[in-house]
Amino acid sequence: MNVVLSPNPYRDKGLKTAQAASRILKNAGVETCMCLPFSIEGSGIELPKHIVFHEMEDALSRADILICFGGDGTILHAAKDANSYGVPVLGVNLGSVGFMAELEQSELSLLSKLAVKKYTIESRMMLDVIVRRDHKIIFSDLALNDAVITKGAVARVVDLEAFSDRTQITGFSGDGVIISTPTGSTAYSMSAGGPIVEPTAENFIVTPICPHAINARCFVLGHERVVSVRLGRMARKTAYLSVDGGKAFRLNGGDWVEVRMATAKTHLIRLTGRSFYDIMNQKLGRM
Repeated sequence: MNVVLSPNPYRDKGLKTAQAASRILKNAGVETCMCLPFSIEGSGIELPKHIVFHEMEDALSRADILICFGGDGTILHAAKDANSYGVPVLGVNLGSVGFMAELEQSELSLLSKLAVKKYTIESRMMLDVIVRRDHKIIFSDLALNDAVITKGAVARVVDLEAFSDRTQITGFSGDGVIISTPTGSTAYSMSAGGPIVEPTAENFIVTPICPHAINARCFVLGHERVVSVRLGRMARKTAYLSVDGGKAFRLNGGDWVEVRMATAKTHLIRLTGRSFYDIMNQKLGRM
């Protein structure tokens, strides 16, 4: 078995947690290699000089599992890399909430179960997100959590219309809208008043952000739908699209943001046997 270890050096100081995981896995007979999830050039971070770092693409092409160390953002980033190679992901939480992480830092000893295949793999729905402008696709990306359209200027609102298969389901002025997967239902969508959905379900959750309309509500739609959002006129206004919290893409008035269920899925490794509700209560407190 070949396992890629991918620590976020901002979270894992000195890569101590990743090195401890490497020792546990090697003692269990598992081959490991270390890859950084992103470039740290110019960051001033000093890495242990005895560690040999490999290129992520090359390592994933030969890997059976990717283990990432950090918060949910680290896992979201890793999921896109691993998805291209069909490699399942295991997250070790070094952040604050770490809702998608399977293990806490204190549970590293459980990694030895990987060597004897005492784990399950859980599939998660992903989103295929595109932007159309004048009938041309000008942006595309994949999301595990959500696609978020937000206003630019603090004191202004953005006009939006949301559609299911081009049939309008809602329209409002407000701060924006979130289109999330069930995995992302416990992230920004929940904070904006959206429902909590079991992460292995396959649905779209459409959640308005601070709508200036009494009748603007959340919608849960079937996975076979195409969810579209059309922006209204943008005179003296700006709006942006962010996919899984990534770099914001500036939108123009009249743009269509279209979201479909992606053919690709993210595969997460489960070791502990904790249920979704156990994790929810542990991370968020009892409802």
